[in-house]
Order: sequence, then C-alpha cells, then structure tokens
Amino acid sequence: MISTPTSTHGLSPLRTVQVLGHGSAGSAAHVRSLAEGLVARGVRVTVCATPDIEEAYDFTGVGARFVHVPPRMDPAGVASLRSACWDADLVHAHGLRAGMRASMALRGLRGPRGGRRVPLVMTWHTKTHTEGPRAGLVHLMERRVARAAAVVLGACSDLVDRARQRGARDARLAPVAIPRPRSGGAPAEPQEADRTRHKERAELGAVDRPLLLAVGRLDPSQGHDLLLDAAHAWCALDPQPLVVIAGEGDQRAVLQRRIDAEQLPVHLLGRRDDVPELLAAADLVVLPSRWEARSLIAQEALRAGVPLVATDAGGTRELVGPAAELVRYGDAAALARAVLALLADPARREALAGAGRLQAAGWPTEDDTVAQVLSVYDELTQPAEAVQPR
Repeated sequence: MISTPTSTHGLSPLRTVQVLGHGSAGSAAHVRSLAEGLVARGVRVTVCATPDIEEAYDFTGVGARFVHVPPRMDPAGVASLRSACWDADLVHAHGLRAGMRASMALRGLRGPRGGRRVPLVMTWHTKTHTEGPRAGLVHLMERRVARAAAVVLGACSDLVDRARQRGARDARLAPVAIPRPRSGGAPAEPQEADRTRHKERAELGAVDRPLLLAVGRLDPSQGHDLLLDAAHAWCALDPQPLVVIAGEGDQRAVLQRRIDAEQLPVHLLGRRDDVPELLAAADLVVLPSRWEARSLIAQEALRAGVPLVATDAGGTRELVGPAAELVRYGDAAALARAVLALLADPARREALAGAGRLQAAGWPTEDDTVAQVLSVYDELTQPAEAVQPR
C-alpha cells in the first residue's frame, strides 16, 4: 500500500525533481504524465528541462514547477541543476545523460529528511547506439549512472538486464504507460471517422492504393534505410503501396536522395502533430527499428487497431506479444514479405487489429505507472528509524 505523500511519517509534502535531457518525445510525455499524477497525489514536483520542452509539454499546466536547466555536463550546467535540487527529497532522472548530470549534481548533497544523501532514481527509457571510441564512453556512463542510482527503472526487461550488468544495486522493470491524448474529446462518430480517413488519404495521395505508415526520428537506429530496401519489393505492384514516414532528423537528406534516385514510393512527411489521424488513415504501421524499448507508435497502433509489422528487437516482443508480425532486424526481404502478406490477407489484418486492442488493454495505465513510481519514492524517503534491517 502507498502512503499518502502529504502525511508520510508526519513530514511535509514530498519534494521531487524530475530531470530531462534533450527530451525525446517518449520521455518528455512520460514526465508530463508522471508530474500530473504526482501533483494530484500531493507531491511537489519540479521539472528541470529546456524552455522548448516546457513549451511543448506544459509541465506548469499540470501543477509542476518548471526550472530552465541547460542539458550540459560542464561545471555551469551541473551547478544549475544542483541549485534546482537543493531542497529535494528525491531526484528522478530520465535517460542516460540526464542521469549522469544528476549524479554529478547530487554529489555530497544532503536532503531535508534526516540529513541523508538525496536519493537518485533513474528511468532508462532507451539504449544509446554507438560504435568506435564513443561506445567505450557510453559504457562508462552507463556504469557510472547505474551505480549512482538508488533504483534504476527499466522500460523493458532488456534494459533491466543491462542495468544489472552495469552494476546497478537495484534494477526493476517499470513499463512506461502510453499517455492519454492531450486533446481529449469524445471519439468521432463512424461516418465522421470515415470522412476524416478519406480526406487524410486523399491529401497523402493514397485514395486507391495501400498506405503504410512509419513514425520516428530520421536517424540510422530507426531502420528507415531497411524500409527503403523493402519498398523495392512492391514498386511493380498495381496499385503500388505508398509508404509515408512522419519524423525529422539528420538522415532526411540521405533518405530523400535514395528515394529520388531509386524512384521509391515513399514520402517523407517531416515532423507531424497529427499522428492519430495518420494512424486512422493507414492500412499498416511498419516499425523497422534496430532496437526499441516500448515504442510509442507501436503502442498507438495496437490501441487503434492498426496492424503492425515490426522488427523483433529490444522490448518489442515483450510489448506486443502475439498482436503483431515480427521480423528479424536487418532482413529487408523478410520485412517486405511480411508487409505484402498482410496487404493480401484482409482476414489476418482484421485478426491483428482485434489482437492489438486486446493486448493494449493489458498494458499498465498512467495511474498504474504513477503508483509504481510513488511506491519507489516512498521506499527511498522513509525516515531511517523506519527502515528495517535486512
């Protein structure tokens, strides 16, 4: 049972600091959801991030205090974060770099509850993909953060195992719930939904052809080059399936050159804020990533009943269970076969749609996620005299 933050052991409300780095969409959305749930339970929440993340996610709008802290590891950046944490009972960092900065900022810092060191919780949302000399530096950072944190929360079992390998004292599975759509409102009526779907498909140029959707930043780890390789398999089909990729990143120019040179039926849409509408218009979602923990687009696809083809890497199998077609990463031919087989089999697509909704119903809710995190906070901040020896 979780104690009430406003009256735990007769002390003042629990004060937490949530630390974000550059803030991927998944981790920033999680922090907003977590802040909203914690504030509702009487916890005082400070979010340390950059102004653009505050503008996008509006932490103050859910009752949190926002402090601009530049995501740097130089002395000035660390000092700025330490200043924001001076009266915290607990600091929760999200991501490896945020965890590294927080561990540096908390060195020697004593909290208001009994003068003990301020505990650090780190949620490991994803894995950093590096090669060469930088891979060694990332390995050292992972060890440093894993050992500095009182508790490491891994978004999937793969990350929990990795934290333990890096020397974490306490590593636990903590699946991050998909946030509710911020727009709210009642679901559209079937006729209205059909009109919206037709309009979206018309705007994308897919009225009379299959539409495949991929969503993610344009960098090598997302596997968009693999998707372009697979697209050759349906270039000669009539009607020709269209792939649309929503997202922005450093690889945009490289991918566009390939699309143009190879005359591939692929459109790069750039950054979009209408992913739910794109999902409603799509026949399939394709997730060709090198590695994922709990992919946001995979969760959105299953919840919306859109069939998913994904690479079997990281935490994806753990997330989707039997509700998606999984292929080995790097096998473009297998990816193409899975896509074409689904496009040719409406009954299988319908079965996957139902299985996806059923799988999604078993995922933790935002309230479940907040409750788990708060139980960890309670455990780490109870007075020393209340801690029983093991």
